[in-house]
Amino acid sequence: MRAETNAEPKAILTVEEKAPSAFPWHLMWFGGLLLVCYAPVLYALVKNWNSDADMGHGFFVPIIAAYIAWQKRAEIAATPAQPNWWGLPVVLYGALQLCIATLGAELFTARTAFLISLVGMVLLLGGTKYLKIFAFPLFLLLFMIPIPAIIYNRITFPLQMIASELAEKALSLLQIPVLREGNVLELPDQTLNVVEACSGIRSLLSLSFLSLVFGYFFEKRIWIRVVLFLSTIPIAIVANAARVTLTGILAETKPELAEGFFHAMSGWIIFMVALAILALWHQVLVKGTRLASR
Repeated sequence: MRAETNAEPKAILTVEEKAPSAFPWHLMWFGGLLLVCYAPVLYALVKNWNSDADMGHGFFVPIIAAYIAWQKRAEIAATPAQPNWWGLPVVLYGALQLCIATLGAELFTARTAFLISLVGMVLLLGGTKYLKIFAFPLFLLLFMIPIPAIIYNRITFPLQMIASELAEKALSLLQIPVLREGNVLELPDQTLNVVEACSGIRSLLSLSFLSLVFGYFFEKRIWIRVVLFLSTIPIAIVANAARVTLTGILAETKPELAEGFFHAMSGWIIFMVALAILALWHQVLVKGTRLASR
């Protein structure tokens, strides 16, 4: 009888050892402390979202990333924390990068320092398993940071040229006389200048972000997610060229619709069409995969 009595506590201890750990609220506390430390940088970032039309999607990035991270709370609660001290050097490096960026007035470096410190915090307090669980929402946060000017200029100019060339061909097919000189389209009654704002970088950034979110919620296969993400490049280019073409048509038929409010609305309409094309392309990939597996 004594032997049986002694065996029972061992069984209880085994069950307790396998019991899921409580939700790691310490991550949220340290995360709040990190927000306080980087408050000036984040405040300037939010102001940038409000003033830069290319970064309008920035307001939604942290909200969606936080929602996805919150959805993983059950998985986190069931995963025991294994603090990794390698996260401390990562946090310290982020702090050092922030100091250097502040002295040099370099915004991109200061903003990425926050993400580096955030990654280091997760690694330090939760370990590699927590970092793997939060990998996707952490990656999404990259889309809230504007591209550095030196890279931005290298991207926008080729996009301007591609949009101008495609619009020229489309207008010619529609029997509208057009002469292209670089990114300038000479029409019979109007001159269209495809500037940086019309390069398509805005729709490309927003569409890339939405493709990742769309793939996360509606597709489990990694390769389809990757294809959707890469497909945003040609979709955004074609959509922007269609917008330039539409502007050219309106400039010749109803010039008052080619600028101001109507011009801005055409951008939103074309973007929604591009988003619909992305969703339709997803269905093509899904159905094509099913047919190929038969």
